[in-house]
Amino acid sequence: MKKVKGLILTVLLGALLTGCGSKGAGEDNHIKLGVNGTDFRVWDYVEEELAKEGIDLEVVTFADYIQPNQALAEGEIDINSFQTQVYFDQFKEEHNLDLISIGDTVFAPMGIYSEKLKDVADIGEKGKIGIPNDQTNGGRALLLLADAGVIKLKKDAGLTPTIKDIESNPKNVEIIPMSAQQIPLSLGDLEVGVINSGVAVTAGLKPQEDSIYIEDPTAEGNEAYYNIFAVRKEDENNKTLKRLVEIYQTEPVKEILDEMYDGAQVPLF
Repeated sequence: MKKVKGLILTVLLGALLTGCGSKGAGEDNHIKLGVNGTDFRVWDYVEEELAKEGIDLEVVTFADYIQPNQALAEGEIDINSFQTQVYFDQFKEEHNLDLISIGDTVFAPMGIYSEKLKDVADIGEKGKIGIPNDQTNGGRALLLLADAGVIKLKKDAGLTPTIKDIESNPKNVEIIPMSAQQIPLSLGDLEVGVINSGVAVTAGLKPQEDSIYIEDPTAEGNEAYYNIFAVRKEDENNKTLKRLVEIYQTEPVKEILDEMYDGAQVPLF
């Protein structure tokens, strides 16, 4: 597979993509897919299946969560797969981008973890709770704490609530925003920490086994955290790009994902 591997600096990436140019999504049966990460087992399978139909897949790896959408909007790639629906909606609104989702991929459940407790009901008076300090994951953590019955949020809190949106805190817990990567390292000093799936796995935790409370992908509102394929609005009905999505959403890919992530990413197909 043609892949641009490793961490790509913004300047170098810009030069690379501009040099390659773009003829339009799927023209000449060539697809440029933007992703994060360097594990290509799923994309290797998708590439092989697309090749059987005469479609060539090129994967471009980005080092951040900003460039993939900008490169897509500018026509330097044809499709990307790296983000949740809620992040996508916020990003394209903030940057005025004409992009659209054309399919779901996986759900990476956020969980509540503890080195001291086995049940969220056991959180003590004024217990310390660590949550991510960025707006999207911090809000998601508060929603999970509310779902677990630890706090109650205002009805109009939305998908990205802040600590100011807490309406009721029966145990007067202390919620401490911190770097997401720091939370697993701080569990010894916290009663519980709310950790997103990727950070948990990096820290050696297994979301389905080690969490004491975890998001349910079928619960109302959690569709906002589904990971998606995104394309430019003009390519919403592009048959070549839709074929990539169709091949991804098959049983063989599900089996690869299950083997790779052991429940840390739940296929949505």
